[in-house]
Order: sequence, then structure tokens, then C-alpha cells
Amino acid sequence: MNDFHITVISPSKKHLDAIVDAVHGVSFAASINAVEGSLQVLASRINQTVPDVLIVDSACDGRSDLEPLEQLGHLYPNMAFIVLCEQQSPDFLIQAMRAGVREVLPSPINAEALKAALDRIQHKLGFAPRKQGKILSFISCKGGSGATFLAANLAYALAQGGKKVALIDLNLQFGDALLFLSDQKPATTLTDVARGIHRLDPALLEASMVSVDRNLSVLAAPEDPAHGMEVKPDHIDALLKLARHQYDFVVLDVGRNLDAQTIKALDHADMIFTVLQITLPFIRDGKRLLDVFRTLDYAKNKVQLVVNRFEKGGDIGLKDLEQSLGNKVMYTVPNHYDAAATSVNQGIPIAKLARNSPITKTLQEWSEALAREPEQDGGSWITRVFKRA
Repeated sequence: MNDFHITVISPSKKHLDAIVDAVHGVSFAASINAVEGSLQVLASRINQTVPDVLIVDSACDGRSDLEPLEQLGHLYPNMAFIVLCEQQSPDFLIQAMRAGVREVLPSPINAEALKAALDRIQHKLGFAPRKQGKILSFISCKGGSGATFLAANLAYALAQGGKKVALIDLNLQFGDALLFLSDQKPATTLTDVARGIHRLDPALLEASMVSVDRNLSVLAAPEDPAHGMEVKPDHIDALLKLARHQYDFVVLDVGRNLDAQTIKALDHADMIFTVLQITLPFIRDGKRLLDVFRTLDYAKNKVQLVVNRFEKGGDIGLKDLEQSLGNKVMYTVPNHYDAAATSVNQGIPIAKLARNSPITKTLQEWSEALAREPEQDGGSWITRVFKRA
């Protein structure tokens, strides 16, 4: 299947930005091209890349936009048109239909109506809906839990199992997830992606990441903690909406700060792996963190406890931990300090460095269990809200 391309044109920079933002929010096109100006401006560029959908911010006077669209329709019969119109008179709608325009939507842009229109167009053009990958978020109950180590190495294990995986470092102040897998220096980071969020598409996202393995790419955290302040919740929202449709698994290392950016990421997550060790300080902070998750109304099965550096026969047993926190422990990762420390110090995945380590075996079983889980239903498109009389 070919990639899905959208071009948006408006004489108003303010309107153009708003429309592009809305398209990013509801579509996962391979490219979204924004053109400020009139349809005549577009005519000089259309031969370079013919879009599948042309979205026109129209004056709706019935002639200045519809006649050029009718001409474009004759030249490019497979191109679909969406016209945004503030005043949708019956006369204009009839003229639009005669010009070959089948989608006339309200202006200012309505996200639900836009989503439904693009769904109809994609279905008509034969673009099958893309599957939704799973978003797995790792958060530490307390510093030193090993959450970053587990996030990075589980991402590697999933990739080794044939899944296309993105590891995104959302620890905006002190992120170092890439160092657990590679000594490559990132040319771009999450901050660079945030700065160019209006241009974000699959090609730009892929170009912004470090390729660690054939199936594994890493989007590094900002190198300067001050640059982390440039990343906003809306940036996280747009990034994860896109990444979910480009990868089988998106693994997030979110650090420990429960700020607006982190909560936005956790909202998107299908599973939140809460990492702790069986000591009283971890249990105390874990209880606080789980209380926050309950306040945020996260489903109980969304939040999964992971005990790292687990050893049988300790002072506190798993049952005691589960009773204290009110959640079942889903995964235990055995303590194999020497192999883990060597992996971290050399920046090499533990599965590559110590194939016989019990940690490697656990991560492999964990990744296989995740890969076997049924694909989640991405949900149907929102019911058509704009109906032509």
C-alpha cells in the first residue's frame, strides 16, 4: 500500500497552523504539506507531489475555490477534496458537489468531523486502517530501581523477536536510555522533534532517531536539562499518536517526575510498568505512586508492578508486597548484578552480552508474552457528524 499524503492550503497563517494541528491529531499520513496562499500558488507545486487529499480553507464564494478544484479534479481524478467553509449555504453545497467536492466541513476546523471525513476518503481510496501498536511506559517508584535498564533491554528483546520497536526517552532532565544500548551520539533529540512538531511525519520521526538495531530505534532525551522545558504536553501527544501507528511497540522511559508531560505520556500508555525493589523505601514510594494512579482513574490492569533485582527468601515476601500495595506483582526480574552492571557500563544490551543470564531469560519470556497478546482494538472512527442535507 502506498503512503497517504495530505496537502493543506489557506491564505491565513493562523488558520493554516490550526488546520495542520488538527490533521496531525486525527490522521497518520506519511506527509502533511502546508501551503500558505491561494490555490493558484498550489498549482505551481502540485506536479512535484500529488496529494491524496487536498484540504482547502475556502472563502466559500462559490467561484474562487470551486472552479480551480474542478480543474484539479479533471487532471487528478484520484485526488480527494475537503473544503472548509464558515457559512455553508445550500447553494454553495450544491455547487461544491457539482465541482466534485464530496466533503464540506465547518470552519473553524472540527476535529471529529475531520476525522470522519478522512476515514471515508481513506476507505474509498483503498487505504486500509493502520494497526495500532502498543505503548509500554516504565516509571520508577524510587531512584535506582532499574526502570531505564528494563525499558531499554525489553525494547531490545522485543526487537530481537521481530517486532518494530521505538524506545522514547521522556526523562526530560536526566535521560540516558540510549547509553544502555549504544555508544552512538544522537544528532537530534526529543527537543528537536518538539521544535519541529508542525512538520512531524513518519519520515521526520525516523530521521530523528538513532538506529540501534534493524528493528529498534531510540529517540534520545535532551542533552541539556534546560532544553527539556521546551517539550510540552501537546508535543508528547502528537508524537505518541504518530509513533503508535509506525511501530509495533513504543517503549517509554518517563523518569520519576509526575509533571504534565509525564501524565500525558502515561495517559497514552496501554501498560504502565511500575518498577521497584523489595525494600521499605521502595514500598513506601510505590504506595504513593499507585495512589496517584488511582486518582488519575487508571484501570487497575493498566498499572503492572515489576520487582527488579528479586531474590527469594528476603525479609519481605511478594505476598507481603502485594498486600501492602493492593496490586499483584506481574513480573519479577532476578538479581544478577554482575551481568547487569557490565551491560550498563559497556552500553551493550544484556541479551547480547550475557545470553545465559537469568535476566536475559526473563526479558525474553516477558517480550514473548507481550508479543502474544491479542492486538488491541484501536476503536472505530467517530460516527459521522457532518451530514449533507
